[in-house]
This record gives sequence, structure tokens and C-alpha cells, in this order.
Amino acid sequence: MRRDFHIGELAARTGRSIYTIRWYEKQGLIPGVARDAGGRRVYADHHVAWLDLIDRLRRTGMSIAQLRQYTALTRQGKSALKEQRALLAAHGERVRETIADWTEALALIDAKVAFYGEWMKQGKRPELAPHRRAAVPAKVPRKRRA
Repeated sequence: MRRDFHIGELAARTGRSIYTIRWYEKQGLIPGVARDAGGRRVYADHHVAWLDLIDRLRRTGMSIAQLRQYTALTRQGKSALKEQRALLAAHGERVRETIADWTEALALIDAKVAFYGEWMKQGKRPELAPHRRAAVPAKVPRKRRA
């Protein structure tokens, strides 16, 4: 059974403000929003899932322009499945690259935290072990992101 609801309930269910939801809609990022006889926006459960997807894509670095493109492709339906998949696959690759970069950065941060912990425990600056020096790679040029 489908139950429609208004923007206040969508905001409550998604944790987003009414202002944010309206802004997303003005940007063309929320497909399939109907209006009731009084002109109020009417949403359904799939809008909750859609806003969750938008949030996750934004948190992983997808631009508003890319979100517009993806939303436009979804509006085309089945005829644009290949393009939808390609856009998300490319974004997924960028996310994987970012995770790898952050994992490398986190390892260095953890090593520094351990270094300072050792320094505080011993009361003097510890010597850097040769393997620690070698563990910090030179900055490798990264691919430009689209």
C-alpha cells in the first residue's frame, strides 16, 4: 500500500531540512514530485531512498552538476541504463581512489600518534627506525579527476 506524505514528513524521515529538500528540488535533483490539489508537494517512500542516495553521493564527492546529470539520466528510464551505470561506476572508481589515499594518510597519522606516544612514555624523542623512514613514500602524482 502506497502512502503519500508532505514535505514536513519527508524532512522528519530523512533528517534533512525543508529548505534543503526544496533546494534539491529546485536544482532538479528529486524526480517524480507530484503536487496535491492545494499545490503542496507530495512525496512517497521512494523519495526517502532517493534523498539517502543523494546524501551518500554528495558525501563521497559527487558534484551537484554530476547529480543533475545522474538525475536526468534516471528520468530517461531504461533507455539510459548504460549511461547511469557508467556515471556511477566512474564515481565509484574515484571513491576507491580516495579511500586508498585516505588509508595511506591514516597509516601515516597512526604512525605519528604512536611516535608521540613512545616519546611521551620514554621522556625523550625516539629514533626513527629505518623501516619507518622507508614506509613514507614520496608523493606520487595523482590522476586528474573529472
